Amino acid sequence: MLVIFLTNLNMLAKQRQNRWIDGNSEKLIEKMAVELKLKGYSKKTLDSYTSCARRYLQFLGSGLDFFDESLIKAFLMGFQAQGRASQTINLYLNAIKFFYRYVLMVEFTFKIKMMKKPKHLPVVLSHGEVMEVIGATKNKKHQLMLALAYGAGLRVSEVVSLKIKDIDIANNVINIRGAKGNKDRVTLLPVKLKKLLKVALLSKDKNDLLFESERGGALTSRTLQKIFENGLRNACIKKDATFHSLRHSFATHLIENGTDIRYIQHLLGHSNIRTTQIYTKVTSVGLGKIDSPL
Repeated sequence: MLVIFLTNLNMLAKQRQNRWIDGNSEKLIEKMAVELKLKGYSKKTLDSYTSCARRYLQFLGSGLDFFDESLIKAFLMGFQAQGRASQTINLYLNAIKFFYRYVLMVEFTFKIKMMKKPKHLPVVLSHGEVMEVIGATKNKKHQLMLALAYGAGLRVSEVVSLKIKDIDIANNVINIRGAKGNKDRVTLLPVKLKKLLKVALLSKDKNDLLFESERGGALTSRTLQKIFENGLRNACIKKDATFHSLRHSFATHLIENGTDIRYIQHLLGHSNIRTTQIYTKVTSVGLGKIDSPL
């Protein structure tokens, strides 16, 4: 039944290909990019939303002279049928909402609900495992990137975006600018990394990136993810961990060390304390005192 439903709606979309509002799809995408910039969305969100909108327009053909919720449902259900993650489907839904509301200026009551995200526990490495991954990474600069991500609780995008002026060695803090949600925050500068960071700061301007590629310019997030994957493999650790597991481990180990969860929330930049509380479910504190009945 789902296949028949999607097929019929796809046919309906194609029948409307001769009906079009002023301008072509690329002009609409350009207008969307301008609106996103004016509203202060990050470049990452801008790229994601415009990519989603472009794909939605391709799905519609050129039938965009009115709002039809059934077509939006068909578009999203196509992703669901492909087994795409709920986060991906919700991203498309938010992009489409923005497109209709701020680009086409269409007034509507949106009845489509966001998909529930699966409640997976984060993958956490022990402190020893983190040290093994760093130790199994031979390149010194790569070691520093991994150590800083773990020691300060940074996202991969935050590591590649760090500038010299963001490193405040005197006060042992790192200033994170324009992070997720376009929010600034302050986090810890690991004392053990101060000497290495002082060396990294030498002969650089305050607006230079802390970590650059060999050819100059910013590193890609994928480069750092690959560095972590290689370190994980070289350390013979079999956990299904990613670069983001360093941030998960940072939060979990702070909880295990008795740090107040409100401080951890601030360091991670979480708007809601419930997001931070997920780490209380993966901490090993107390578990070592419980004997299995086996």
